[in-house]
Amino acid sequence: MNYSEIKYNDIANGPGVRVSLFVSGCPHQCKGCFNEDTWSYEYGEKFTESTIEDILNGLKPSYIKGLTLLGGEPMARQNQKGLLPLLRRVKEEFPKKDIWCFTGYVFQDYIKKIMLKEWDEAKEFLSYVDVLVDGPFKEELKDIMLKFRGSSNQNIILVKESLEQDRLVLWENGN
Repeated sequence: MNYSEIKYNDIANGPGVRVSLFVSGCPHQCKGCFNEDTWSYEYGEKFTESTIEDILNGLKPSYIKGLTLLGGEPMARQNQKGLLPLLRRVKEEFPKKDIWCFTGYVFQDYIKKIMLKEWDEAKEFLSYVDVLVDGPFKEELKDIMLKFRGSSNQNIILVKESLEQDRLVLWENGN
């Protein structure tokens, strides 16, 4: 797995100050994407054990609220496999910090109906994600007033609650 960038003091991709990892590779290639460079799975640098240590060190300060995964597509199958060692360590070492993930996949349609049934790693991956911003970016639905989303078709989902209740439970300003 490759990644394009790590931001250690990001305030744009989730609540509070966060560490954000931009992975490489995206099957969606949405028109108007803000991060087209990350579409290629070969773009950027190799994601290694050293990268994981750097991210964990970045999460240490008490003012860091959590980790955000974006891209590219963190939920592309090869990226899920590459990210699992990081997610395990984050939840083990920082259980009170949250994990947000941005994905172009739709939670109700693709993630629940296909990924969770056919991909072994998807269930474990989602068990570590607290909040999922789902859906492809749609340029015709772009709205710069939306919080933590690029277009109005995207949802901000509380993952554990949605899976437990078997319905979409949305995040609204931390509630």
